[in-house]
Amino acid sequence: MKRRTILKAGLGWSPLLPLGSLAAGQSAQKNTAQVLVIGAGIAGLAATRKLHDIGLDVIVLEARDRTGGRIHTYANWRGPAVDIGASWIHGAGLSNPVARLARKIGARTVTTDAEKAELYNGDSTMLSVRDEKKIDSIRKEISEVIAEQSRRGPDSSLRKLVYAETDYDTRPPLEQRIIDFTLNSNFEHEYSGSADQLSRLWFDDGSSYAGDEAIFLDGYQVITNALAAGLDIRLRHEVSAVHYGDKDGVTVETSQGVFNAGMAIVTLPLGVLKASNIRFTPTLPSQKQAAISQLGFGVLNKYCLLFPETFWNANLDWLNHLPRTGHAGEWAEWVSFARSTGKPILMGFNAAEFGSKIEAWSDEKAIQSAVSILSTMFGRPIPMPVDAVITRWKSDPYARGSYSFNAVGSTPGQRDDLARSIAGKVFFAGEATDKKYYQTVHGAYQSGLRAADEILKLNIPR
Repeated sequence: MKRRTILKAGLGWSPLLPLGSLAAGQSAQKNTAQVLVIGAGIAGLAATRKLHDIGLDVIVLEARDRTGGRIHTYANWRGPAVDIGASWIHGAGLSNPVARLARKIGARTVTTDAEKAELYNGDSTMLSVRDEKKIDSIRKEISEVIAEQSRRGPDSSLRKLVYAETDYDTRPPLEQRIIDFTLNSNFEHEYSGSADQLSRLWFDDGSSYAGDEAIFLDGYQVITNALAAGLDIRLRHEVSAVHYGDKDGVTVETSQGVFNAGMAIVTLPLGVLKASNIRFTPTLPSQKQAAISQLGFGVLNKYCLLFPETFWNANLDWLNHLPRTGHAGEWAEWVSFARSTGKPILMGFNAAEFGSKIEAWSDEKAIQSAVSILSTMFGRPIPMPVDAVITRWKSDPYARGSYSFNAVGSTPGQRDDLARSIAGKVFFAGEATDKKYYQTVHGAYQSGLRAADEILKLNIPR
């Protein structure tokens, strides 16, 4: 996927239309449609938008009290909105469909630059020129190991591969710290799974679009709001069962009633499917069950801190931290929004094991930990933030994590198994179903369009 590298030292609707749980003029009692879409994330919205605009009758069932799913914009601070779910258009060039959509609706975007970065030592000391050369050398060594060995032999974890091929156990402590930092910041943050879980054969089996890394000044919500405008979206409808064995179509049970349609599109996150809280009758085919079980679903949490002033170099976009021994994977990456938005905002990232562990902490403990690390990075006390927003995606019952990854023992082909429709009635979409662009908003968006196209090929009367 390679969205980041390790950082050195035809839309015809208005995005302004009001949203509601029902489109204007529709009856609250209506519980039948041609198509039911489960989930109002970008995959579900993309599919619904396409089907609706062609003339099909579609109802979207969404468990949350908002649209967007794992796209979630926080707009309570004055100034730029902050995305605490998906943040970037990765590869915002002309080929990226989300970038094209953003331009179509006139969304305000700004780019962040991976080259505008600095790496700080974990013990308040500056990294020497010799240390920086060592970091570059070890990074290159790890890249070569992966390139040479990742497609050979039986599957195992990325960590096992890198540790074995770099003779990790015999390296001095600083070099071990650098290896662990690289595994965390380059791979765990990128793919959301622990280096102990990432498949060394398939962890990076995917594609990417060319172009800059762009963020939305008004939040990613401008995209989901545009897609959702005028659609029949039923919020707070938590789905508990999907029945597709009857000849007449599909029946979906929710917390607010039963809905019927000729077919359904399931866009639930892989983490929710793994939790098995939704009953499918008949049970899902064995290949689909295997894909759900074996593909990974990880976590990348965000800790967005609003400070009274910018105490760091405002010309930098990325502040990276080489954790001290015994604290690998903790607070290794920060993005600064000071240059791009003019606001004193830092967003820290924690992924995989530590990202999961920290979810049990109180907000106060997490903020204190973040401030302590930042003080260590800068070698001086820093002010407490005036406000903070903290995510806990793994604990979220409607997500169960952040995005999917190729785990040890899984194969890329299982994403096709996950995407495959059942009996011409139940279709599947979402980032985990896209073999080329999984983990991304554009992958989820394209998967929704693909599911809609599969239904349209059935030539449903409209």
